[in-house]
Amino acid sequence: MKVLIVVGDGMADEPLHELGGKTPLEYASTPNFDRIAREGACGMLRTIPPGFEAGSDIANLSILGYDPKKYYTGRGPLEAASMDVSLGERDIAYRCNLVTVTDGVMEDFSAGHIPSSEGGPLIHALAASVEGVSLHAGVSYRNLMVVPNGEGAETTPPHDIVGERIETHLPRGGDARILIQAMERSHEVLQGLSVNRGRISRGQRPATMIWPWSGGRKPDLPSFRELHGISGAMISAVDLLNGIARLAGMEVIRVPGATGYLDTDYDAKARYARKALKRVDFLYLHVEAPDEAGHMGSVEEKVKAIERVDGMVGSIMETFDGIIAVLPDHPTPIRVKTHTPDPVPFAVRGLARDDTRRLTEREAARGIFGTMDAVDLLKRILALPG
Repeated sequence: MKVLIVVGDGMADEPLHELGGKTPLEYASTPNFDRIAREGACGMLRTIPPGFEAGSDIANLSILGYDPKKYYTGRGPLEAASMDVSLGERDIAYRCNLVTVTDGVMEDFSAGHIPSSEGGPLIHALAASVEGVSLHAGVSYRNLMVVPNGEGAETTPPHDIVGERIETHLPRGGDARILIQAMERSHEVLQGLSVNRGRISRGQRPATMIWPWSGGRKPDLPSFRELHGISGAMISAVDLLNGIARLAGMEVIRVPGATGYLDTDYDAKARYARKALKRVDFLYLHVEAPDEAGHMGSVEEKVKAIERVDGMVGSIMETFDGIIAVLPDHPTPIRVKTHTPDPVPFAVRGLARDDTRRLTEREAARGIFGTMDAVDLLKRILALPG
């Protein structure tokens, strides 16, 4: 029996006044999610263990069956694996955002969601100007910084402090001096580059500095096959997810037109998923768009992204009749514009049936699976096919 897990990043939310007291999942038209709930069963999933930050790294490791308490070292090294950046035993890799800081306030954690065609040249320019670290261009605002023989540091995700002054959120301990020097130098260099001048002239937010966070050393993950006894593949536009897949020995399937943003090509993802499911036992299909809409605080875009994920799922289900689960990795509520650690709803067809009718936060809370730990989800699915 083949297994498909579809993760709509950040889909879960809170009831919103703008939606008549409904959550975006409740408000959106999701006939395919709801079909899975009707033909299967629902529950709630704890994707963030106690003591961990509510990050996509923690959540997706958990869903894939890798206990963060045992395997998590930081987000940076997971993204390094996807970017083919080799890490030495003592190296610390940090996720490194291009951000917009104005008058000491974090205005935008993504520098106006700067495209790779502009972000890449900025990172390359900084790489020649910032000492003591190496910088590597990724996708859009998502880049990588490596500190050779690093010690690590306490850092803050930039998406958690939008609208706040950065002075109280700068790196602390360990590599902090190196990181802060690199951040200050980036501010000096970036303001004079033509890419930023062009963005300002077009009314777009410039990348005013870099922001390193979530550093760690290369983790040692057992392969997905060792852990679960089946082959696995990943479809995602995000380096974080592809890095986890590479470290787990999963096949990484690149989809043209998959951007990791609101404009991702949902139809292409569905086509590549249908093709992959003909030959792999397990496929993890990740879509970033709902999370980006949550960070934007846009109710309209979040509902639209959820409906597009639902349409993608419907397209896949036309030819796939195996076990399928749909869920967010964590909530990204419109109200706070960042991740929260609350349990998320999930629906799975192919294990059991209950009387739930829709994949929503309130409906899933009464599902037959109750509330369970995410690290146990795949064990449950693979132990009880059919």
